[in-house]
Amino acid sequence: MMKHPVTVNGITRWMETGEHVPTDSHETKEHAVPVLRQEIGDVLRDVRQRQRRTLREVSHHARVSLGYLSEVERGQKEASSELLSSICGALNVPMSLMLREVSDRIALQEGVHIPDTVPADLESSFAAEELSTRIPDEVPDDFGQLAGSH
Repeated sequence: MMKHPVTVNGITRWMETGEHVPTDSHETKEHAVPVLRQEIGDVLRDVRQRQRRTLREVSHHARVSLGYLSEVERGQKEASSELLSSICGALNVPMSLMLREVSDRIALQEGVHIPDTVPADLESSFAAEELSTRIPDEVPDDFGQLAGSH
């Protein structure tokens, strides 16, 4: 099936031909406005609970007070990027993965379809460009040591 770019509210997504496209009509205005801090808190709580860990344990490893972590999980406090990094580190979850889950949840609330894969035609158009900017297979030793030091 063919895919084509569709721009809604300044965001371009690839959609299947014939797939419903949300508009700025009454239909999209009925969606609840997502609150970022609540979605972040929900995802962090879900991860912690799936790991069967307590607030106390995670707050200790993240070096943040138990009360503050609780407020972040309940969406009552806006966490800084440094604090989110610390909490994600304590949960052993990459912050990018946590933010991807938050993004997916918000997109669902907004009624926006975000494909999980890059369409083949778009991928092929970047393949030629990638070959011209490809990193050589041999990497100097200092780069290899740097990559292994993290």
